[in-house]
Amino acid sequence: MGSTRGKRAALGVIAVTVASAAAVTATQLGCTGGEGDRSGSGEGGSTGEETGGESADGPRDAATHPPGARPRVIPAVRDWEAARGPGWKPGPDTRVVAESGSAVEDEARRLARELRVDYADSGAGAGDVELALDSDVAGGREAYELTTADGRVRISGSADAGVFYGTRTLVQSLRERDAMPEGTVRDRPDRPQRGLMVDTARKHFSADWLADRLREMGDLKLNQLQLHFSDDQGFRIESETSPGSVSEQHLTKNQVRELVRLARSLHITVVPEIDSPGHLGALLAEHPELALRNGSGELVEGAIDIGKPAAGRLVDELLEEYAELFPGAYWHLGGDEYRPLTAEDPEANHPRLHRIAQRRFGERATVRDLATAWLNDRAKTVRKLGYTPQVWNDGMHAGGEVRPSKRREVTYWTGKEIGARPPGEYLAEGWKLINLNDEYLYYVLGEPQQFTYPTGERIYREWTPAVLRGSRAEPAGSTTPSRVPGARLAVWCDLADAQSAQEVAAGIRMPLAALAQKVWDPREPKASWREFRELADEVDRGRG
Repeated sequence: MGSTRGKRAALGVIAVTVASAAAVTATQLGCTGGEGDRSGSGEGGSTGEETGGESADGPRDAATHPPGARPRVIPAVRDWEAARGPGWKPGPDTRVVAESGSAVEDEARRLARELRVDYADSGAGAGDVELALDSDVAGGREAYELTTADGRVRISGSADAGVFYGTRTLVQSLRERDAMPEGTVRDRPDRPQRGLMVDTARKHFSADWLADRLREMGDLKLNQLQLHFSDDQGFRIESETSPGSVSEQHLTKNQVRELVRLARSLHITVVPEIDSPGHLGALLAEHPELALRNGSGELVEGAIDIGKPAAGRLVDELLEEYAELFPGAYWHLGGDEYRPLTAEDPEANHPRLHRIAQRRFGERATVRDLATAWLNDRAKTVRKLGYTPQVWNDGMHAGGEVRPSKRREVTYWTGKEIGARPPGEYLAEGWKLINLNDEYLYYVLGEPQQFTYPTGERIYREWTPAVLRGSRAEPAGSTTPSRVPGARLAVWCDLADAQSAQEVAAGIRMPLAALAQKVWDPREPKASWREFRELADEVDRGRG
């Protein structure tokens, strides 16, 4: 049932006060070349001289107000149709209204808590915010329309994800100017996969730290968090299959469940990664009989023996154990930097693996074919569990007797590793690529091996999802959203003590914001970098 009106007006969570007048800024955060920018101020959108109208207590006659100024949010709205009117800001009688039991009730209740106003299930009127599903909203399940008119706000989308993103636009606008300008936002993301990857294996990050990143990501309309939780230096999630491998500092399964629950409420998918057949040192500490040795009997760091069937069973059991924790659509299998393949002559260095490959796949087969078959088997396991597998690009090998199995996606990070190929080859073969370009999107603690910390400014000025390797974009038409579904900023903890968790959070703040802008709308932004950075500061202060 609808709740009593007029209980609360304070907006401390987002630093909004009812008494404040609508703050107006000259800076517009649209993108050049945008279709449908009907702000009423000539070609290219608003001039920056518009005002957001008088206080909500002022005259209600729309004709007395100039057109509403484009909302200033991150990522910038794609389409703004300005209208004349005073805009909207919350007042003492404001409610957030959504039908009880509908898919957007949770979104309405969240927004009501953020605004510190009441939730109601019907009867939206002047002063209220109404959330609703509307199948006529075009652009997919993450698209939304937000209309401010007649003293109220209506946010609609074909699915709850779009409605949620509409509430993020409203909340950010309130943080930035205490009001929502008069007019209509029509908005949608360009790429369906938009996110952050965190290496929790080499450096433990607490559940609270990860929860803070999820909230930050939700505010930026990002929708994937990849957790690389197993490597040579650590294994960071509680396990019954291999309890002795679990590091002292780790997440319990209940902590993971809570993080996944929070992520789902923010429309974020958690993508787990158990990297294999390399990067398994922590796991192999409990299973030394499965550690690989070369032809001289020397241990190969982090490498599991892909010639032993028990090795595959162990990793599959872990994949099956963790499946109940991660209800999302994707599972990352790793596949990169398997040390036998980086040797000058893998067959001479690992004659036993070579013989096994030949027995299984013919006389022309090599160790690389055995590694490809290993990843194919792990992909088959996660597909049976309902996931689409993802793998690093240097685990995808050209030619050979065994080819990578289909229905997988490739996270492209490098063209420098041994065996790595330029992105155009993968695209020509029909693979979908997720952009993790190490030139722009790799935040590697301590900056080893000539890595440098990425900056938001470089991403904002130079990078787009089409820039998959180095700083040059792939040819137009080859990197559409169906071919390059998105991108992630990657935090790698190679020198784990180089930064504290708090320093990492501060260091990735602007790169993550810039990434969010470019995967939502890859076109050249209208706002300068200085304006974008200042807006990010304003929005972040409101979040706190």
